Amino acid sequence: SSVPSGSRSSKTFKPKKNIPEGSHQYELLKHAEATLGSGNLRQAVMLPEGEDLNEWIAVNTVDFFNQINMLYGTITEFCTESSCSVMSAGPRYEYHWADGTNIKKPIKCSAPKYIDYLMTWVQDQLDDETLFPSKIGVPFPKNFMSVAKTILKRLFRVYAHIYHQHFDSVIRLQEEAHLNTSFKHFIFFVQEFNLIDRRELAPLQELIEKLGSKDR
Repeated sequence: SSVPSGSRSSKTFKPKKNIPEGSHQYELLKHAEATLGSGNLRQAVMLPEGEDLNEWIAVNTVDFFNQINMLYGTITEFCTESSCSVMSAGPRYEYHWADGTNIKKPIKCSAPKYIDYLMTWVQDQLDDETLFPSKIGVPFPKNFMSVAKTILKRLFRVYAHIYHQHFDSVIRLQEEAHLNTSFKHFIFFVQEFNLIDRRELAPLQELIEKLGSKDR
């Protein structure tokens, strides 16, 4: 049967507009990539000397969004309305969607629908110049940190869903090293700046402890 256009399988997420070359944020991203290459993730997430914390968090948030976008993109064909009729991370954790503006009361929806809502919402935040200014000298808003925390908390849920519901597909695709490195980088980053409440991390607590113990 032919797939109707506009269905999930024909739609992939568009990555966030690239950080403009020559900008300070681009330099920060290059710094992040260089330190990541050293293999020491704990060091790679630390705020570079003399840098603005908001800017460092902004650059990394965009980067994590792009990474998760790509990782989820590799398994979308396995994450369907029928296979994942609820957005869950194992049997004990289920997520309902609300963005506070269009959908005020949390709704129960399938994982692909939830992740579609989530990624579209994050992209809208990242594209909002008043929240994520890309121009030098434009100050970050006072509520920037709480916005960034909400984005990262929600992006974590995509990792949690992939690990709990699709890890066998990840292994078949030989993507597990890529997924583990990305998630470890993400976790070290949110731990370094205390960006996600411990309770929110509960669905992957064992994995987080395992990743952390290898690095002590």
